[in-house]
Amino acid sequence: MADPKLSADRPLSPHLQIYRWPITMTMSILHRVTGGALYVGTLLLAWWLLSAAAGAQAFAWMQWFIGSPIGLLVLFGYTWALMHHMLGGIRHFIWDLGHGLGPGDRDRLARYNLIGSIVLTILIWIIGIWALGGSN
Repeated sequence: MADPKLSADRPLSPHLQIYRWPITMTMSILHRVTGGALYVGTLLLAWWLLSAAAGAQAFAWMQWFIGSPIGLLVLFGYTWALMHHMLGGIRHFIWDLGHGLGPGDRDRLARYNLIGSIVLTILIWIIGIWALGGSN
């Protein structure tokens, strides 16, 4: 006989209306996504190098593409993916050493990962634009 306390009105497991994704799970997913994005970005880097070897016309076209708004957006995204993945690797290394495993520490490290990747990406781009003499 069914237990009268187990009502059909309530779910037996967490569902989307009450379940909150922990920041550590979100960062884990982003770490995997950025790892995949780095594969694509590395193919673009190889394409850029091959265009340099293919001649002036191929390299000029590739430089035009990289300098276009879409190309700059791809480069910005690649920079962020690289920074996010690197900081995620450092976060995992800290955990492998047995540090930062408490609930508050895990969440704090995950937030630092996200904030740090954004700040580093912006700094890299500011320094890069400054080093090139500004946007002409």
